[in-house]
Amino acid sequence: MTSAGPDPAVLIQPQELADELEAGHPPVLADVRWTVGGPPGRPEYEAGHLPGAQWVDLEAELSAPPGAGGRHPLPPPATFELAMRRIGLNREAPVVVYDGANSLAAARLWWLLTDGGHTRVRVLHGGFAAWRAAGLPVESGSGVPAAPGDFVVQPGQRAQLSGPEIAARLAGDPSIRLVDVRAPERYSGEAEPIDPVAGHIPGAVNLPSPGNHAPDGRFLPAATIADRYREAGVAAEAVLYCGSGITAAQSLLALESAGLTAAIYPGSWSDWITDPDRPIATGRS
Repeated sequence: MTSAGPDPAVLIQPQELADELEAGHPPVLADVRWTVGGPPGRPEYEAGHLPGAQWVDLEAELSAPPGAGGRHPLPPPATFELAMRRIGLNREAPVVVYDGANSLAAARLWWLLTDGGHTRVRVLHGGFAAWRAAGLPVESGSGVPAAPGDFVVQPGQRAQLSGPEIAARLAGDPSIRLVDVRAPERYSGEAEPIDPVAGHIPGAVNLPSPGNHAPDGRFLPAATIADRYREAGVAAEAVLYCGSGITAAQSLLALESAGLTAAIYPGSWSDWITDPDRPIATGRS
């Protein structure tokens, strides 16, 4: 876990965003509301969204079909680029992404954009729930199509490891620090409601992602998040993983909101278990 720099600037507060919209220089707004296992978030978007926001489908546009890469493999670059052009994203345009409240789905889009080389990306802190709680305006309906953008994706800008790379590191480099951000019962193997095999990658520590945010979905203060990881001994070369890579991005967003960063394993546990030769551990320690 290393420093992300003096001003990571990954979050934007609702009133701050409202001021930018009112000033007449709005960022591209991407609504990526999504729930694990459904239902689809499009009806929520049509019932109410930020003025001018464009809908983005996490399953169809931010993920490839389930398979060898896990439940939510990274999308083909061309698919992702087309989706971002569809919502009007230009190469240098600022973009603000949001979901319902806890930045779970928004973090996926934030990670893909920054991995693809876009540097002006922020996440609405607290999502749509925080926007509504602040009494800020919303609009309903299917939205007005955006003028096509010219965003060009250049994937590979983010620190990340694949399953084979992690397996090789485990065999020869005990200094690697894996952080499993799933619920404790999934980490331990006591319960596995989603994937066909239970347990965790040997040597991983368990720091569930919900420990980074308050009940309303907003991230905890930066110092609190940083202390949580340091107290768990996560100090260098951390690699975050979850079930399918989405919650790992949420934990990375929390870390970067605290001025720290890490790598992620995009395929995560659902990819790890596709190779029966990879080791599996169980238990809470």
